[in-house]
Amino acid sequence: MRGFLASSIAVATAAALALPLSLATPAQAAASPSAASPVTPAGSTRSLPLVPLGPSADRSPGVPGMSASPRLPETRGLTPHEVKRFSLVGVVWDDARTELFGRVQVRTRSVGTGAWSAWQDLETHNGEHAADPDAAERGSGRVRGSTAPLWVGDSDGVEVRVQAEPAPPGLRASAAHRLPSGMRIELVDPGSTDPVTTVVDAKNGGHGADDPDGATGATGPTGAPGAVDAVDDPEGDDKGDVVTLPGMTMEMAESSSANVPLAPLGATEITALDKADSTADAILASDGELTAASRPYIGPRPRIITRKGWGADETLREKGFVYTNTVKAAFVHHTASGNNYACKDAPAVLRSLYRYHVVSSGWRDIGYNFAVDKCGTVYEGRAGGVAKAVLGAHTMGFNTDSMGIAVIGTYTSTAPPAAAVSAVARLTAWKLGLFNRDPRTKTTLKSGGGNRFAKGTNVKMNVISGHRDGFATECPGRLLYGQLPPTRLSSAKLQGRP
Repeated sequence: MRGFLASSIAVATAAALALPLSLATPAQAAASPSAASPVTPAGSTRSLPLVPLGPSADRSPGVPGMSASPRLPETRGLTPHEVKRFSLVGVVWDDARTELFGRVQVRTRSVGTGAWSAWQDLETHNGEHAADPDAAERGSGRVRGSTAPLWVGDSDGVEVRVQAEPAPPGLRASAAHRLPSGMRIELVDPGSTDPVTTVVDAKNGGHGADDPDGATGATGPTGAPGAVDAVDDPEGDDKGDVVTLPGMTMEMAESSSANVPLAPLGATEITALDKADSTADAILASDGELTAASRPYIGPRPRIITRKGWGADETLREKGFVYTNTVKAAFVHHTASGNNYACKDAPAVLRSLYRYHVVSSGWRDIGYNFAVDKCGTVYEGRAGGVAKAVLGAHTMGFNTDSMGIAVIGTYTSTAPPAAAVSAVARLTAWKLGLFNRDPRTKTTLKSGGGNRFAKGTNVKMNVISGHRDGFATECPGRLLYGQLPPTRLSSAKLQGRP
C-alpha cells in the first residue's frame, strides 16, 4: 500500500526531516521555512525513532518522576526537535502482541505562538482498539503496537519521553522495566481539504440528487463541510472487492449497488430522514430480504457526514469491504485524543485518526464505524456503507456483529457535551433499529479473544455497551460511560418503543 511505503520512507529519512532545536534560537525557529510552509493538501505521516536516553538526559526539567539515576528503568525518547508541521502524535512499536508498560509523554511547539506546551500523557492502548486476534486484518503482518493518538493542533516541534514501568501484578512480570522494540513517534499532518457539499436526495434511496433547495456548498450546523462517500472505490469504477463474513468464514465477491446504499459516489452528506424512510433503509441493509412490517422500531436516520465530506484519502486504505452477518450491539468509545479541538476542526482530526490507524498502526481502514464530535455531528467511519454490518476494529474480541461509535475527545475527567450524547442516541436509534435491536435490552456476543473474556466465551452485554464492557480499559472514559444508561432510554424512545 502506498501509505505504508510512505511511512517506510519517512522512517528511513527521519534524520533529514528533524533538526535538533538546540541548533536554533526560538526566534530563528519561528521564522524557519518549516514553520512557514503550507500544510500538504494530501496530508502526511512522518516517523522518528525513539532512542535511549541516559541519566544526563533524564535531568530535563519538567518531566515528573524522571530523576537522574543509573538504576532507572529503560527510558527512550526524542530530544527537542524541529520538524515539518503536524497536528497529531502517537507512539508505535514493531510487534502489536507486545504490550507497553510505561509512561508516554510528549510536548509540542505551536506554529502560531512558537510556545511549547506542557508535558502531556498519551494513553497506552495495548491492543484494546484493534481487530480481533484471528481476523485477517490482524494477521496481515503490517499491524503495529500503538498508543492512543493525541491531537495537538498545528505544531512544528516535538519532544518525547517514554519510561518503562513494572507490569501489573501477575501480568508478564518479566517485561518490567523494558520497552517494546522499534518504538517511534508518529507525526501526522491531516492536510487540508475543501470538498463541495451536496445534499443527497433521501427520497431516491440516497442515489444521486442535488440539494432540494438548489443550494451547493452547504455546511453542517458547525460550519464544517458535509459528509463522506459511502462507496469504497477510489477509481470510481464501482467494482471494489467485497469480503463478507458469514460467521467468520471469508468469501470474496464483486460489489454491487446493494452494498453501497444511501450515498452515490462523490456524495458528501447523507441527510436526516423520517421514520418511514428509515424503514426502507432496513430493507436496503438486508439486501431486500426484509419486509417493512418486520422492522417497526427504527429511529429517523440522522444527518451523517460521509467520508468524502471529512476528506478521507481513499488511496490509503485497503480497497475491499468486510461485513459480518448483523449488528447486535453498539460499543461506545472515546478517541482519547484530547478535547483541544474546535468543531470546525473535527474533519481534520478524523483525517489524522484515519492516517494514524492505517499508515502508523497498520490497520486496513479507520477502526470505528462512526465518529461523533463534541457539537453532535455524526461522521461515517470505516468504509462499506453506513447502513451495512461493516466489520470494524474498535473493540478487540467483539468486533463481529457489532459497531463502534467513537466520541472525539477524552472523557475520563471531562463531561461529554450533551450534543454528543444526544447524537449517540440518535445514531443508535437508527442503526440498531435497522437490525431490530432494542437499545434497552441485552444481547449475547461470542468473544474472539481479549484481556477480559477468553476466546469462544458467550458474553451477555447491553445492546448499547461501553468499550470497557468487552475489554479491560478506561475507554470510553468514566464520565461518558456514565451517560450510557440514559442514552439507552433515549435511543429506544426515538425508535418509538413503548
